[in-house]
Amino acid sequence: MTTQILVVEDTPANMKLVSMLLGNSGYRVLQADNANDGIALAREHLPDLILMDIQLPGMDGLTATRLLKEDAATCHIKIVALTAFAMKGDEDRMIAAGCDGYIAKPIRYKKFLEEIERILASAPPST
Repeated sequence: MTTQILVVEDTPANMKLVSMLLGNSGYRVLQADNANDGIALAREHLPDLILMDIQLPGMDGLTATRLLKEDAATCHIKIVALTAFAMKGDEDRMIAAGCDGYIAKPIRYKKFLEEIERILASAPPST
């Protein structure tokens, strides 16, 4: 079964880049441009990993992460913050909100793919 990754990102250029990198690496990519759609897709498809932008229109990515981690159906899904927040303490704040990892923008593609592989390798097998 192909590994499925949900990307929740509201910037079209970032969505295109991330989706292309993941797709070219053999992952199946689901896309949402806001937190509400991302939560709905996560509940419907139960992806192996969610890449969550933090600055989203309406509900922010940390709130969406908390909701997914509080839901018994989605709490097992690994969520990685994908964000331009790169100040000291930001990573700790995102981990405290329930994120399992952190990738800063702009994306460096080799490091990005290595982090995706590392997080997926630490995930329990899908049911």
